[in-house]
Amino acid sequence: MHTKQIQTAQIQTPIAGRRRGRYSEAFKAQVITAARQPGVSTAAVALANGLNANLLRRWISESDAPRPVPRSNTAAVTATAQPPFVALQVGPRKDSFEGLIHIELQRAGTTVRIQWPVSAARECAGWVREVLA
Repeated sequence: MHTKQIQTAQIQTPIAGRRRGRYSEAFKAQVITAARQPGVSTAAVALANGLNANLLRRWISESDAPRPVPRSNTAAVTATAQPPFVALQVGPRKDSFEGLIHIELQRAGTTVRIQWPVSAARECAGWVREVLA
């Protein structure tokens, strides 16, 4: 019986002490500005600068996010720039239309003309369904 010898590939372990890249805020701002130019691919800007495209996209989204306001130990209230409140005059709601619905029914030589207020159109539709059924 033959036994096959299994060769195992040597596993590469990362270099001890390897750290993530650290980039200055000025560099990040410059790359973000370049990526925001019209017609420019974010991935192309990342590749040209030796960055991962996902990292650059994260920087862009973080730069778009509102920055938290640091809290101080004092309870000071700061006013935000909001437009002043403007009260509007609102008239009564007008659900109904003015006017009449005109219906003319003809059966066996007889003509019936009906006028129904538009404000009761739903009831008129129900009545017409009953008559035609």
